[in-house]
Amino acid sequence: MSINNSKPAVSSKSSLVKSASIIGIATLLSRLLGFIRDIVIARLFGVYIYAQAFVVAFKIPNLFRDLVAEGAANAALVPVFSEYRATHSKEEFWELANVVLNLLLILLSAVTLIGIAAAPFIVRIIAPGFIADPQKLATTISLTRIIFPYLLLISLAAYAMAILNTLKHFSVPAFAPCLLNISIIVCALLFGENVFGLSLGVLIGGVLQLIIQVPVLYKKGFRIIFPRKLSHPAAKEIGRLMLPRLGSSAIYQLNNFVDSIFGSLARIVGEGGVAVLYFAYRLIMFPIGIFSNALSQAILPTFSDQALEEGRDNLRKTLSFGLRSLFFVMVPAGIGFMALAYPIVSTLFQGGRFDAYSTHVTSSVLVFYSIGLCAYGATKILQSCFFALKDTLTPTRVAGIALLVNILLNIILMFPLKLAGLALATSLSGINTFFMLFYILRKKLAPFDAQPILASFTRVLLASLCMGLVCYAASHSEALAALNKYTNLALLLSLGIVSYIVFCFLLRVPEMKELHEWLRRRKA
Repeated sequence: MSINNSKPAVSSKSSLVKSASIIGIATLLSRLLGFIRDIVIARLFGVYIYAQAFVVAFKIPNLFRDLVAEGAANAALVPVFSEYRATHSKEEFWELANVVLNLLLILLSAVTLIGIAAAPFIVRIIAPGFIADPQKLATTISLTRIIFPYLLLISLAAYAMAILNTLKHFSVPAFAPCLLNISIIVCALLFGENVFGLSLGVLIGGVLQLIIQVPVLYKKGFRIIFPRKLSHPAAKEIGRLMLPRLGSSAIYQLNNFVDSIFGSLARIVGEGGVAVLYFAYRLIMFPIGIFSNALSQAILPTFSDQALEEGRDNLRKTLSFGLRSLFFVMVPAGIGFMALAYPIVSTLFQGGRFDAYSTHVTSSVLVFYSIGLCAYGATKILQSCFFALKDTLTPTRVAGIALLVNILLNIILMFPLKLAGLALATSLSGINTFFMLFYILRKKLAPFDAQPILASFTRVLLASLCMGLVCYAASHSEALAALNKYTNLALLLSLGIVSYIVFCFLLRVPEMKELHEWLRRRKA
């Protein structure tokens, strides 16, 4: 019996690694293009009026996208679609898919129209500091109205992603976001310092992300039909799971908007706050997008299947594997950001309108965001497990507590630390969220042995701290300082990777041994 139970776990782990690798490669390409996009925006607009206006305008449809689309895809669509596909015929599965599509179209169209009409009110709520600058306020409102239809486009793209992920097809949905970044880059270069070119690039990118998935959906068997009725038992189940997730997503996005609200208060935190927080957070999102998001997206269908098994032993093993793998990558990434914040920001962004002040403030914010990097990524894994267990209420409650903690810490820390205090508040709130979710999930999956996770984390942290000291010392080396800044950063990053690998071997980090054995098997 034990042999039979171990095979599914090994098989699922191999499949999980393959799926996460596909998503990771695609996300890496998307993040690299995103970096180029942000560099172009930073050098064209700095952290001043037009950069701030675009950041706020682009955030608003992203809020609703997460509420009704991507958040719902993770929490409700994939688990329900996976179960329905396993227990019903193909025809019934595609009928459900069409019912959900029609419901989404009605909802999203209404939200888009309301958002365009209510743009002045929304902007004043989200960026109250802009009210004191009429030009900044008017520009942000105009950009918001232009960008808002992106909500409809990207939400339909997220729906397509959920269907394809349910069918264990990850590559095309994972590569789709690259088209958004390419579109914004091209439009930014064509329109130059006309910020409205960025909004056009967003809309074109939304169209492209949807269109690229349509042929794959068609090949998989999807056909657009207009069902006679919009009610369906499984659609009601999706709605039941979606409502708590909507609350959780709303709270998560409110956390981001809380930073924007406080960041817009230039008299307290300094000029350019909204844009500074955006550029620093974009850097933090690079490892999160490449690894954490890829792993959590790939692991959700596996969690959903294993949650249906009796005993859930494989679910516990997969959760432990997911957290240990995440810590192995995200802990050194966070320490590396802290050690090399200034050279990273100055090399990537400084130039044009992005001046020395912008570099100094953004690098300090990056340091404090990095403190919570590991917790951000691990929380996504825990949330995926809750969603697979069809528990979307617990993450919502914990997110509500995190929002209150973030607001309180923002108020306390923004006066002594300015923008860095806002970043530190976000990190502390994120760490608190992780520990709360992990404690609850451990009880839900009892007996769950956390000792291997703790032992692995301790060794990884020690290896990462040693790596950080090496990188920090090297960044102050006169020999490296004399080199071209791009060469300097490349050498520092390479030194960080090599030193981390060495320290992992010296400290006998188990994940390094597993990775080494896996690579040997691949070569064989």
